[in-house]
Amino acid sequence: MSAVEEEDISSSSTSRCSQRQTRTYDVFLSFRGEDTRYNFTGNLYNALNQRGIYTFIDDDKLKRGDEISPTLLKAIEESRVSIVVFCENYATSSWCLDEVVKIIDCMKSKGQWVRPVFYKVDPSDIRHQRRFVGEALAEFEKKPDFDMERMKKWRSAMNELANLSGSHFKDGYKVFLL
Repeated sequence: MSAVEEEDISSSSTSRCSQRQTRTYDVFLSFRGEDTRYNFTGNLYNALNQRGIYTFIDDDKLKRGDEISPTLLKAIEESRVSIVVFCENYATSSWCLDEVVKIIDCMKSKGQWVRPVFYKVDPSDIRHQRRFVGEALAEFEKKPDFDMERMKKWRSAMNELANLSGSHFKDGYKVFLL
């Protein structure tokens, strides 16, 4: 990260104590665990923490199920910034997709700052839900009792996120714009 990027995230370090009264975390990381936990996202988490940026990252021990856990929802609500790390399998996780909906809600209702990261994916594939994203969403739609209203929220949230200014990492080349 450049000095300008670090400054953007930690620019309020002098008022961080007062912000912590209403915000538990500086940053919430949304990512597909099996794809990026032990490489890109893990490195990002460590870099943020080394700079004193208090970051939430989900724990492998969190209970898994069909519904996003209240712990994750609360962490999103109590974060000043959300970083969404889109990867090829991101849209295969209903938890990730529910996180994106909550993040967009917090961006609109609480003024949360949101930055997408496109890790080895093209932002337009996320925006237009084509290729691997479209295939993943189609699998959800095949489920007999799937809630199509939930699907509309997922699609809208991904589209909104993909239209935000973000960072693109592809084949070892990176453009990081925090």
